[in-house]
Amino acid sequence: MEKKELLYEGKAKKLYATEDENLVISEFKDDLTAFNGEKKSSEVGKGALNNQISTKLFQLLEEKGIPTHFVAMLDENHMLHKKVDVILIEVIVRNIATGSLTRNLGIKDGTPLPFTLVEFDYKNDELGDPKINDQHALILGLVDFQDELDKLRRMARQVNDILKPYFAEKGLNLVDFKLEFGKDKDGNIILVDEISPDNCRFWDIKSGEKMDKDRFRQGLGGVRVAYEQVLNRILGK
Repeated sequence: MEKKELLYEGKAKKLYATEDENLVISEFKDDLTAFNGEKKSSEVGKGALNNQISTKLFQLLEEKGIPTHFVAMLDENHMLHKKVDVILIEVIVRNIATGSLTRNLGIKDGTPLPFTLVEFDYKNDELGDPKINDQHALILGLVDFQDELDKLRRMARQVNDILKPYFAEKGLNLVDFKLEFGKDKDGNIILVDEISPDNCRFWDIKSGEKMDKDRFRQGLGGVRVAYEQVLNRILGK
């Protein structure tokens, strides 16, 4: 499968057409961005690490019954996956309070939540990806029916129920993470994008050390080393 024309370039990936109209190729970039693109840098090898991590996690989720867009990892930086119509809702899943939840609601950083919180953000860079509720999503036409929003929540919780204990076994707290979904050619809602330290927060269970993009956001350094450690734990090294 070969890359054809460039269809889209985002902050972390480039999307290419293939000879099959139902399949596309994502190229994982080494770029790092934070605060809606206001802070930018790059880390050599970051894209390859995210591709490998996402591949392993998509395969795990598929095995557990979660439909995804994943087809194959072509090489270190390229993933073959199904072409979808992306739903412009970022689904945020939170197990422990930190980040915007702490800033906006005053919940002490690091507080375990009494239940898993699922939130929706409007995927719109110009507006800063604002928080939305179900009525906003329907007014904006981001989905057609309330049932689709209910399905996004249900699938997000199912993903959390799989990944939270999976990472706990590997010595990592899955603090929170962002998921994206899309509709395939048959109209089925499936998990898309990536699952990596770029869009997940991982804290070492023993030390509390941050093993994700917060190292870049907060100027802690060691981004690649942290991502490599996450991959190594997934691989059982």
